[in-house]
Amino acid sequence: MNGETGAGTGTATGAGTETGMATGAGGAAGPAARAGRRVRRRVVAVLVLCAALASAPLAGAVAVPAAPYAPAAEGEPTVHLSQKEAGKGGRLTVTGRGWRPEALLTLLICGQNMIGGTNACANGDGRAVTTDAHGAFHKRLPVAEPPKPCPCVVHVATVTGEAADADAAFKVAGHPVAPLPQEGAGGRLTVLAQPRLAGSSGLLTWFGAPAQRELTLTIGNLGSAPARNPVFQVGTSHGVFATEWEEQQWRGTVPAGKKVEVRLPVELPAGAHGDYLVSLKYGGKVLAEQPWGVGRPWGVTLFWVLLCVVVPTAVFRIGMALVDRMRPRRAGGTRRRTAGRTHPAGGTRAAGRRPGEAGIGSRIRNRTAGESSTAGPGTPGDSAALPWFTPDTAPSTTTSTERPTSKGSA
Repeated sequence: MNGETGAGTGTATGAGTETGMATGAGGAAGPAARAGRRVRRRVVAVLVLCAALASAPLAGAVAVPAAPYAPAAEGEPTVHLSQKEAGKGGRLTVTGRGWRPEALLTLLICGQNMIGGTNACANGDGRAVTTDAHGAFHKRLPVAEPPKPCPCVVHVATVTGEAADADAAFKVAGHPVAPLPQEGAGGRLTVLAQPRLAGSSGLLTWFGAPAQRELTLTIGNLGSAPARNPVFQVGTSHGVFATEWEEQQWRGTVPAGKKVEVRLPVELPAGAHGDYLVSLKYGGKVLAEQPWGVGRPWGVTLFWVLLCVVVPTAVFRIGMALVDRMRPRRAGGTRRRTAGRTHPAGGTRAAGRRPGEAGIGSRIRNRTAGESSTAGPGTPGDSAALPWFTPDTAPSTTTSTERPTSKGSA
């Protein structure tokens, strides 16, 4: 028993000694292992940071793409075509950027680089488009042959609001090509500032008189020769009606490379009202357009209302006057006299009395006239014996008109 105990004790003691030695070795190697792990962690963090810094520009470029509706340089609208050449009957896609948001645009294919204005464009095959909130648009346009030869362009312009336009070169396959017309010796004029209409309406315009304004704009000469007494065309249009042009010659000279202020009168027809568009053309090209809102001439409406009231009243009064003149006469051939007429002398006081209200003096005169008249039928005195009194109002025959004699007289 003691031997087993000793063996067991020795074995346990040896095992404890080995455990203590392992623990001592581990305790010595622990700080070195932790230091190595910390170094490895720092190296990994530095490598990750370097990789992040190296990939930052590329990631930024991918994460933030270029704005699809970025405006063109200097704020000018641009036009791009899906193809530069196509034949009649084909289609091309027109895209634009940098336009005013929610603006209505027209797309036309024009010849001679649109030198002659819209007269050189295929207006019947044009298209209209409205820009989005970013000022961009995307529209398919049929290819048509313009009335003028090429070089041709796709012309995009605003319809309402501030004027803006842009052109893109385009070739219509099979369409004739001719040199551009030479510029005249009068210079090349253009509008340098937004035109305006000066003036105001007066009282006569409120009653339908023609509205008048003065178109004021700044003209610049981009040519090499001065323009002397240029002839402009001023036109007005209303709604869908065609523009009515009128030639006006401006007295003066526009030197080459200089600018001047030009004033041209504009007049509308009598009674015109609503939204009008004033256009200015020079050399076959439209230089400027300016909207003009004209108020309604309410004075004309007031005149017709008064006319409808006054005329029936006047007709009624005339009719009543005719009825009064055609009224039948009384017996004896005389009409009834009005109370305002004058009466003969001596009968003025009794004119307003009734037959039974005659005074004593009148009765005496009437009786005297009746007695002095010649009795008997058929004598001239019959006309004087008129029934002035009724039987019950006649004076009594017993009444004596003689003055009584005084008492004691013979």
